[in-house]
Amino acid sequence: MQTKPAAGREPAARHEQDATPAKAMRDLDFSTILDTELLQNQCDAVAEANRNRPDIMRADLLAVLKKASTEGRQKARAALAADGSGLNCAYRISWLQDQIITALYNFATAHIFPQQKDKFAVTAVGGYGRDTLAPGSDIDLLFLFLPRPAEETHKAVEFMLYVLWDMGFKVGHATRTVEECIALSKSDMTIRTAILEMRFICGLQRLETELENRFDKEIVTGTGPEFIAAKLAERDERHRKAGDTRYLVEPNVKEGKGGLRDLHTLFWISKYYYHVRDQAELVKLGVLSKHEYRLLEKADDFLWAVRCHMHFLTGKAEERLSFDIQREIAEAFGYHTRPGLSAVERFMKHYFLVAKDVGDLTRILCAALEDQQAKSIPGLTGVISRFTHRTRKIAGSVEFVEDRGRIALADAEVFKRDPVSILRLFHVADINGLEFHPDALKRVTRSLALIDNSLRENDEANRLFMSILTSKRDPALILRRMNEAGVLGRFIPDFGKIVAMMQFNMYHHYTVDEHLIRTVDVLSEIDKSRSEDLHPLANKLIANIEDREALYLAVLLHDIAKGRLEDHSIAGARVARKLCARFGLSQKQTELVVWLIEEHLTMSMVAQTRDLTDRKTITDFADRVQSLDRLKMLLILTICDIRAVGPGVWNGWKGQLLRTLYYETELLLAGGFSEVSRKERANAAAEALRGALSDWSQKDRNAYTKLHYQPYLLSVPLEDQLRHAQFIRQADKAGQALATMVRTDSFHAITEITVLSPDHPRLLAVIAGACAAAGANIVDAQIFTTSDGRALDTIHVSREFADDADELRRAGTIGRMIEDVLSGRKRLPEVIATRARNRKKNKAFVIPPSVNITNSLSNKFTVIEVECLDRPGLLSEITAVLSDLSLDIQSARITTFGEKVIDTFYVTDLVGQKISGDSKRANITARMKAVMAEEEDELRERMPSGIIAPAATARTSTTAEKKADSPA
Repeated sequence: MQTKPAAGREPAARHEQDATPAKAMRDLDFSTILDTELLQNQCDAVAEANRNRPDIMRADLLAVLKKASTEGRQKARAALAADGSGLNCAYRISWLQDQIITALYNFATAHIFPQQKDKFAVTAVGGYGRDTLAPGSDIDLLFLFLPRPAEETHKAVEFMLYVLWDMGFKVGHATRTVEECIALSKSDMTIRTAILEMRFICGLQRLETELENRFDKEIVTGTGPEFIAAKLAERDERHRKAGDTRYLVEPNVKEGKGGLRDLHTLFWISKYYYHVRDQAELVKLGVLSKHEYRLLEKADDFLWAVRCHMHFLTGKAEERLSFDIQREIAEAFGYHTRPGLSAVERFMKHYFLVAKDVGDLTRILCAALEDQQAKSIPGLTGVISRFTHRTRKIAGSVEFVEDRGRIALADAEVFKRDPVSILRLFHVADINGLEFHPDALKRVTRSLALIDNSLRENDEANRLFMSILTSKRDPALILRRMNEAGVLGRFIPDFGKIVAMMQFNMYHHYTVDEHLIRTVDVLSEIDKSRSEDLHPLANKLIANIEDREALYLAVLLHDIAKGRLEDHSIAGARVARKLCARFGLSQKQTELVVWLIEEHLTMSMVAQTRDLTDRKTITDFADRVQSLDRLKMLLILTICDIRAVGPGVWNGWKGQLLRTLYYETELLLAGGFSEVSRKERANAAAEALRGALSDWSQKDRNAYTKLHYQPYLLSVPLEDQLRHAQFIRQADKAGQALATMVRTDSFHAITEITVLSPDHPRLLAVIAGACAAAGANIVDAQIFTTSDGRALDTIHVSREFADDADELRRAGTIGRMIEDVLSGRKRLPEVIATRARNRKKNKAFVIPPSVNITNSLSNKFTVIEVECLDRPGLLSEITAVLSDLSLDIQSARITTFGEKVIDTFYVTDLVGQKISGDSKRANITARMKAVMAEEEDELRERMPSGIIAPAATARTSTTAEKKADSPA
């Protein structure tokens, strides 16, 4: 029976109960994976049967080895499903690979190159050298040669490599003598690390033994600090490239922060510095406690289980735990949905807690290493070093000292004497601008049990916390350190519930706790006037915010009730009410924080999904806000919330929408909203347009202003009206029935495409389809008709390029696509189908289609809001259905939240009235849901390829308002 040391593990479903691996290492039975004797006999039989047929011999050998590898891996997968142990799975696959390589070596040196037996050694390096191998991992091999190896030795190695490559393995390899390995290890840290993990597989073992002995004596001895510094620098650079957070919702299990590579770094450092072969020895050395060692074992096993499942599931070396596979892996681990959290969200929370454990273990080991190094420096050098690095007192503190720019404990009993000092540590670090000594954070982690109800209710502790939160320095950095050390979740238990909690969607890039800390970071950035270019209005307003405590606390707590059954805004407000009293806020401050949390999504949703030119939008929003102080703070909270969602979520267009909503509401709350009648305001706007066209003849000015109806004159800024006037005039002079005009705005992060065309019920549907075919994401659409039967539609699409020239070229391409489709040169279904084929279908998310039809959001229009899973061409299909239903779209708001889209349409029927009657609404709802769910809809006609029509046949879509209000 072949055996190998391995950690025990509970069955997969028990991951939910956080079962730890067995304390003792036990022997793992490999005989079920592969019969090595049978494999050797099969290989010998292949050689015997094909002595004079080398090509057939090689093909037959390949078939035998492939079959053994495939069947062995299938058995390893079945064992993973049965026992749930990732390490056991990695051990099994590593052992299987050893047997295949050994059989291949035996075949090569017995039947192909008989003179090369015991002339070289085959060793495993990298992760494979640690006896662990994931299903899709590279096979890293070091072939050790005797000095002056024969040509036949190289050929024997080549034979082995080509067979492994033909089996489909990615083989990383090197062929070197012992002397070459030693020489290269002195200058190349990567090679040094590889040899550190070297393990003998087969061949001439004395070469491996010689290299191991010489490596310890000539390379390792005396170079511990150098190696540690290199590995930690390498780790920091890797984290920087990966986003420097362990809380990305699609983490890289191997390379990400808190992933397997971080554990590997701990193993390398331990092996190199402490000369240990087994991590359990770190407990005997006093580096780790028994509990911390169990955490390390548990983290290693869990991460290996995730990685092995990923490789098996995808059939490749997939290291990113993407949304596509998270559900299936959660199911493989035995997770089930619970109230407030789905199975996949519970699994991912487990993942992030493990990643946090890895961070804790890293800090603990680094603290031990630093302490060990300080003690081990001998002689005069050590005396000078200790003198140079001696600690300094910190003004006003007897509990803490400064050690080379880092805060450290004055003695080991500081926290036991006064648990409030746990909070004080972070406060003193903040006011003195100090980083944290790893030993201080290690002692914090080991003292978390001291944070109990009495400490939570302690006035001084709560005062210190509020001082940290509202600090003018870097509150997010201190809060993140508190969170990583486990303090934040213990001090605020409701915060502890959302630590490591992910939301299974493409919109949120981080876990909830990381998002909240990043939100505070954005607020601090605005507070310190570092975001003037990005947020000019918020930068101006924050200087006049008197209640910083309320604002900072609302920002920190706004999502604290995520993962509960009820609306997190309402539940969060209830949590905040209790915490405000604890933190010493007044009743007035408490009510403000509660209101901000209850309404923290309102401004964003109104700005992005409502028509801001519709007066009722503004009056309804103002009724909810009620005061200018609330409006200012809600705007700032909204900006911080969106910015902290993730990279690329905030853009200038969202900023412009929020500013527009703010200014319109401010005007109303300040009593400045115009009471002049709509008709009078429209006449004044028409007169302003006439006056601005000063270089036109009186006749042309009068004729042009009569083209436009009230909605256009009242909602389009005068500067845009003038651009439109020149655009229409040029098109008329050129005899163009169809024309497009583009411009881009880098600050607002949008590109505007204006389309002039004969009017038609499907016009917006075709424009939307053309934009989808050109890869443009529409965020807003304004639809206007002229008195001569033409449409003047303005489409805003998300900007893609930073450079204006590049973006204008792209916009020109989109404009030409619109013209080609409208003129019939291209067929819309075909161009959309081409685009859809190139986009991978999103199977990870399920969003039931919903339709909400209301007449209460606008005085003039029915508002139809739809919500569903996004896909190419969706807007085009929805607007086509609205046209089929004889609805006239006046404006549209298109908002995407990751994989989810919320589209809002302001519509009337063909005579300009709101949609009334239950049967009409039910029909609209059914037809819209059918198209959103991609169901067959027999009532829909195929969209025409081109829709340019004579003016006489333009749609009779003029609303009652348009008919009643003669052109100005």
